[in-house]
Amino acid sequence: MDVAAWLKGLGFERYVPAFCDNDVDAEVLPKLTADDLIGLGVTSIGHRRKLLDAIATFGAEGPATTETATPHDALPSVGAERRQLTVMFCDLVGSTSLASRLDPEDLREVLGAYHAAVAEMVTGFGGYVAKYMGDGVLVYFGYPQAQEHDAEQALRAGLALVARVGRLESGAGALASRVGIATGLVVVGDLIGSGDSQERGVVGETPNLAARLQETAPANTVLVSESTVPHLRRAAL
Repeated sequence: MDVAAWLKGLGFERYVPAFCDNDVDAEVLPKLTADDLIGLGVTSIGHRRKLLDAIATFGAEGPATTETATPHDALPSVGAERRQLTVMFCDLVGSTSLASRLDPEDLREVLGAYHAAVAEMVTGFGGYVAKYMGDGVLVYFGYPQAQEHDAEQALRAGLALVARVGRLESGAGALASRVGIATGLVVVGDLIGSGDSQERGVVGETPNLAARLQETAPANTVLVSESTVPHLRRAAL
């Protein structure tokens, strides 16, 4: 199959040069992940989900020997469950002022670069980007898959994230972010929303606490809840 024609058929001809420059052919296409798409310049989470859905269909229709990629952003089909979760909230500092100074197209590019940087840091440390809310990002560590030292990985990701965002330029100076992290028991419930906004509801005090910590954190700072501290080893601090 001609990958360029496939992209054009989906209405994503803007990504044809990036796919061609990176030698993404019919053999490589079914193996692409969300992280690969970010590397190819697909910064829109909506576009990534649509591409991943199309890639999954492409893989299913391909030869039996073709390995079908599992979308990183896909939500597992499970019922409500009780589990320990580390929640991270990340926010771009001064976004309102930024919006008043930048042209909407320039602001869109800045937010795209910011979202891509957050996704890169979070996924690199095993986190799951649950939702983008304008300049805010909700992240889970410990869901969909629990890993050893989730709280530590969240802290490492938060520190790496504020450093990475601080190196981004907006055209009106360097960007700044702030992060809140909390750990505790939650109930992961049913899917809410639809399409690109679909997410699995998380009920408990932990997400609210992470949000409050983020709101009070100074620029380029990570605030961690007391409930998270016992899960951190000295090596993480």
